[in-house]
Amino acid sequence: MCYPKPVPMVDAEAAKQRAARPRVAAGTSARRTAPGSGPARTPASKAHLDNVGDQRIYHVTHMSNLADILSSGALHADARANGGTHPTVDMSSAENREARRTTHIAGSGSPSVASFVPFFLAPNAAVWQSVRAGAMDPRLSPAIRASKASEFVILVSTVKHVTDWQVDGELLAVVTNGDAAHVLTRFGSTRDDNERMLRKLRSDEDSDAILAAEYLVPETLPFEFVTLVGVANDKARNEAKGILQSSAFSTKVAVYPPWFQRTA
Repeated sequence: MCYPKPVPMVDAEAAKQRAARPRVAAGTSARRTAPGSGPARTPASKAHLDNVGDQRIYHVTHMSNLADILSSGALHADARANGGTHPTVDMSSAENREARRTTHIAGSGSPSVASFVPFFLAPNAAVWQSVRAGAMDPRLSPAIRASKASEFVILVSTVKHVTDWQVDGELLAVVTNGDAAHVLTRFGSTRDDNERMLRKLRSDEDSDAILAAEYLVPETLPFEFVTLVGVANDKARNEAKGILQSSAFSTKVAVYPPWFQRTA
């Protein structure tokens, strides 16, 4: 036998108070902020900030260099490349290469910046913006200034991939807060310093420091730790895939137009 459900008792005063509360649109969440402060960080963003291993790192190179990289099975530092032999298409000017070879991480007798494979911490890093804009950046070779952004590929990995691979390594990755060859640049050369500097770079939303910063991997990084090859368009994707098919790697190739758009 069925009976109608009893009608719940309604507190009239409580109902008025609920009706007076501001409604939050679907798909959004209400955030509390202290008087005079900006938007509060959500717990999710804090967790993302703390997990620096998820930080992506980006190595920019010309498409013409990809076959040689795959053939060797790794990205190599300048100082390891047969005494500094240039790649097929060299991004760096001769002056910039010399500056990196003579800049040492921690004083006399320590490895030079050229002993590390350079990565950026953002896909719109300052030097890469110069390439995309065709700017007269003294760090870039004349050939690069005349190149189109669509002729390049961006090889992507993560901090965690590097640190997991370096468990037993003698040299550790190095984080910088600017161009590694600049006299005022600071280096984080221990694991604690690296994490501290990465957190600072990632948390300062009002600074462009992360666009100038570098993540330096000592000597070499096996290509197996490259998780993505970013390209400008379908034509570049087909070319990169064709080069990969002739190698031992099946790394994902994806089109990311914003990474390659010309900047002012």
